[in-house]
Amino acid sequence: MSEQLAQEMAPEVDPALERLVHDMIGRVADKWTLLILEVLEDHGEQRFTEIGRKVEGISQKMLTQTLRQMERDGLVKRTVHPVIPPKVEYRLTQLGHSLSYAFCGVWTWAEANIGKVEAARAEFDART
Repeated sequence: MSEQLAQEMAPEVDPALERLVHDMIGRVADKWTLLILEVLEDHGEQRFTEIGRKVEGISQKMLTQTLRQMERDGLVKRTVHPVIPPKVEYRLTQLGHSLSYAFCGVWTWAEANIGKVEAARAEFDART
């Protein structure tokens, strides 16, 4: 089948949906987003500093940027308590929980295949 014919037979893809899928793949592929998602899923609502302590290696600037983007995407809810000093907490939204649940499949796959991946890496490293 020619490429042109295949394109003509393919269903129309909503460009907005395609953009969202590409954006979310990029977001999920971002290690900081995934690590923050994991912290909030495992520990519930957390203060900014608590998240920073639990996500090893993240800078304050990157934590701020990532949480802001996650809030923009509707994955986290930011709550500012009017106290001195300000108390800011983050929790996963229902949307964030659903993304976390979707990511669980990767953990399941990794757990089932860790030996195979490590063996493949060792074999590759031995050849190079």
